[in-house]
Amino acid sequence: MVGVYAEIERQKYKTLESAFLAPAIILILLGVVMFLVSLVGVLASLRDNLRCLQTFMYILGICLLIELTGGVVALIFRNQTINFLNNNIRRGIENYYDDLDFKNIMDSVQKRFKCCGGEDYKDWSQNVYHNCAAPGPLACGVPYTCCVTNKTDIINTMCGYKTIDKERLSVQHVIYVRGCTNAVLIWFLDNYSIMAGVLLGILLPQFLGVLLSLLYITRVEDIIAEHKLSARLFEEARQGSAPEFAGAGCCLCYPG
Repeated sequence: MVGVYAEIERQKYKTLESAFLAPAIILILLGVVMFLVSLVGVLASLRDNLRCLQTFMYILGICLLIELTGGVVALIFRNQTINFLNNNIRRGIENYYDDLDFKNIMDSVQKRFKCCGGEDYKDWSQNVYHNCAAPGPLACGVPYTCCVTNKTDIINTMCGYKTIDKERLSVQHVIYVRGCTNAVLIWFLDNYSIMAGVLLGILLPQFLGVLLSLLYITRVEDIIAEHKLSARLFEEARQGSAPEFAGAGCCLCYPG
């Protein structure tokens, strides 16, 4: 519901076409997938249905494999992954003032990781207002979230004025010159224990779900096999006892 509400509100101001940069869409997709998978698992456990249990286990296993494969591929093709991220960030920068989702995310990342743009601060030239050919006061500048923290409490929103066309060394005391993609990757490497914990928290429940589903399926199969064996033995016993009574008649016994 949160994702649906956020997407409805986002559509009012939407100009960005990339779904990759829409947190609301990601929330909706994750919610739908989790609901469907959980529904299959609940129904399967309530009815002890082998097909549904196996479907639930296979879905969890496939999701786990996709996540692991995606992580491995991203590591193997690291340069292509970084280029993909930088290209999407540039697309977001083009619509920075129109897409509030991206604007809030970008501002937060630039403040938190002390960076500017995707690859570097010159990415902001992709924005029509910050391009050096623009006529307004923002031309050839970067947002104030790229600026080195001021020592005063007053925020200077024009602190990044006329910095895009300057060399890195000449503006590094005014704005952050490194790109946010590399800054975030460096933070991940420096905080690998935190990332390991996050990954473990995401992957471990899925692995346990697959394992428990397998054990439950095995238990249900054993119960079904025991039931079939008991039914077969009962049938054999009934058929074996039938001839003993086939020729028996009715007799009356009188005393003395």
